[in-house]
Amino acid sequence: MHASQPSALQRFFAGLTEQTFQTKLGVADPALTDYLGNLLIRFIRHDAVYKVRDVQGRPLAEVVQMMGEAEQRVGSARREVHRHIGDYTLFWAGLYPESLSQKQSQLSADHLINYCEQGKRAYWIASTIESSQEAQAPSDVLERLSSQFEMCAYGLREVRREWEHRDDDDLPRPFLIN
Repeated sequence: MHASQPSALQRFFAGLTEQTFQTKLGVADPALTDYLGNLLIRFIRHDAVYKVRDVQGRPLAEVVQMMGEAEQRVGSARREVHRHIGDYTLFWAGLYPESLSQKQSQLSADHLINYCEQGKRAYWIASTIESSQEAQAPSDVLERLSSQFEMCAYGLREVRREWEHRDDDDLPRPFLIN
């Protein structure tokens, strides 16, 4: 397959995201739905979910740790960590809200944070930092993700509901969490 041709899974998520946001939510924002469809594809890979690493190279799984790491970085690198915090919080709050109680248990550094508030904040900060990687995540899309975080999380829950209702056994089952 040519690199520019989308895979069946990419087409599936792109179509499902577009259909859900346009039909069920009345949101006709191709840039936003494209971003969300691409988020689903990126986060299929476990290493993409936990791509932010500390100075020893260990993946960071808590938002509080990622926020600290973002403050240590500058420019595009800082923007990417804030964008990842937004993506990470949106992924869990939208697709797997039932997992938040475990992620925010009393044993976690994330115990006292609100995933939605931190996701909104992270997307907003990322939207204000200029970057050469603007094509991947345009600032205006990041700004909309910040201001419409709850709606996007709800839309992703609806996307999950739709894929769970699909009967097609030929499609891979996405997001098998270990």
